[in-house]
Amino acid sequence: MVERPFRLALLGGFRLLAGDEQLTVSNGSERLLAYIAISRRTVHRNVMATTLWPDAPERRAHANLRSALKRLDGVGRALLHVGTTEIGLAPDTGVDFDDARALAQRLIDPTVQAEEATVCAGSVEALANGLLPGWYEEWVLAAADEWHQLRLHALEALSAIFVRQRRFAEAVAAASVAAHADPLRESACAALIEAHLAEGNQAEAIRHFRHYAESLRAELGIEPTPRLRELVASLRGR
Repeated sequence: MVERPFRLALLGGFRLLAGDEQLTVSNGSERLLAYIAISRRTVHRNVMATTLWPDAPERRAHANLRSALKRLDGVGRALLHVGTTEIGLAPDTGVDFDDARALAQRLIDPTVQAEEATVCAGSVEALANGLLPGWYEEWVLAAADEWHQLRLHALEALSAIFVRQRRFAEAVAAASVAAHADPLRESACAALIEAHLAEGNQAEAIRHFRHYAESLRAELGIEPTPRLRELVASLRGR
């Protein structure tokens, strides 16, 4: 029987996959696996203990870590390489967050040509979700905020690449994901307007501009910048 490779999914929620099958692990196992996966490296026990149990005294935090490792179920334990001083993921464990982060960094890297960015329809899906939504530990929130900013920049860059390649539906899709993730972000709004205009959909462009302007006034009491206004300045009914 051929063993199926394990894969951790952290985007859009925690999932542990073996091939196409989703496996169930305990909440404690999820926490340990997610922390190590987000860290992208082998983690020293001291760092892991104090991060996962920040309110506990150091000795208690280490005891909690030892107990959590002992309680790991079979699958969770198989995914970890547990050393005397350090703990890491097994090297053959895939992590969707790693793949999405690498894609995002390629997309915003000014030294990488658009043709070399390996963009495809699946690129939008890879960047569509936040990191572990509904998890409120400080170590998750910090990583989630960093990922939020990175993926929005990447989605905007991806939309521009699709526009240059005349793949307008995909350009609109990428910009729409960014605009939905942060409705008051002007650069996301601009990317969506530019995608609509490139496709020739002036009505969609002006409709989105007006919706954005109304939201900006209602939420923050400010107006769109001149740069954004210039995108729709020539459209009738401005």
